[in-house]
Amino acid sequence: MKRENEFAVGLVVIAAFSLIVAGALWLSGTHLGRGEAVHTARFRTVGGLGVGNPVVLRGVRVGRVEAVRLAAGGWVEADLKIYAGVSPPTKPAVIAASASLFGEWAATLISLEPPVDDPNVRQALVEAQAAGGGKWPGATLPDIGQLTAQASRIATDIATVASRIQTAFDSQAVADLRRSIRDFGQIADRLVRFADEQADVIGHVSTNLQQGSEAVAQAATDLQTTLGRVDSATNQGQLASILNNTAAASSDIRSVSQDLRELADAAHRNQESLVRVLVSADSVMSRIANRSGTLGLLVADSALYRETTLTMIQLRQLLSDIQANPRKYFTFSVF
Repeated sequence: MKRENEFAVGLVVIAAFSLIVAGALWLSGTHLGRGEAVHTARFRTVGGLGVGNPVVLRGVRVGRVEAVRLAAGGWVEADLKIYAGVSPPTKPAVIAASASLFGEWAATLISLEPPVDDPNVRQALVEAQAAGGGKWPGATLPDIGQLTAQASRIATDIATVASRIQTAFDSQAVADLRRSIRDFGQIADRLVRFADEQADVIGHVSTNLQQGSEAVAQAATDLQTTLGRVDSATNQGQLASILNNTAAASSDIRSVSQDLRELADAAHRNQESLVRVLVSADSVMSRIANRSGTLGLLVADSALYRETTLTMIQLRQLLSDIQANPRKYFTFSVF
């Protein structure tokens, strides 16, 4: 009887030990008899992710976090042990996020194709992937505590704004608002009266516009008549005659231009001769002005004028005497 009790106690102890070992293995996520692959993910921060946290793919646990350590360049690296038989996505990435409200975290495997919608997460994954090294890029979502703190700050800001609005809209503000609405109503009435007063003006403007339209229509009719006359003149050859006369005038103008061009060329060719003539004339005029030479002396001496006048007088007297007494000066003999 005593041996049977000892045997039962031994079986109970062995069963309890087996349960403890199995529970420890289950809690640690160890899978006996199956090969496991270890991959390293790179994060800027892992938040509350720690060793032993599950690795999840599409909601199914496929591994666990084996180790978390600091790395160079301000990065944090996490070793993820993936169970055998599990195929990660083609372009894998890891999102560390809170898995429950009780502070439990998990590493979720995702694919980079297509890119994630959240711009912050996408930027973190791109930055981690650009670091290279063959490690999976990782990003961390804010935990429930951070979200709660942010929500608390937002609620505080909303309460502050509401308090300011309540303070602003006191009885005086309401009275001012009513007065403003009443003034706005009065302005609207004035606008209505003004619109009624301007109705007649608008009617006159419409009449003027109609008259202007009729004038434009008359001008169009006159233009059409003019075009008809031009068309008839074209048919009778008058326009062609005008164009021919214009062409002849243009030809004459070109001929005159050619003659002027030739005259200018001739003047250009005789330019040196003209310059010499002008220089000689300038020299002669300078000598006359300076009272040098025969002409200069004749121009400057008034005695020549007096003597010339006296000579003319004597010549007239001589002619008069010859006419009066020709025999005195001439002798005629026939034989």
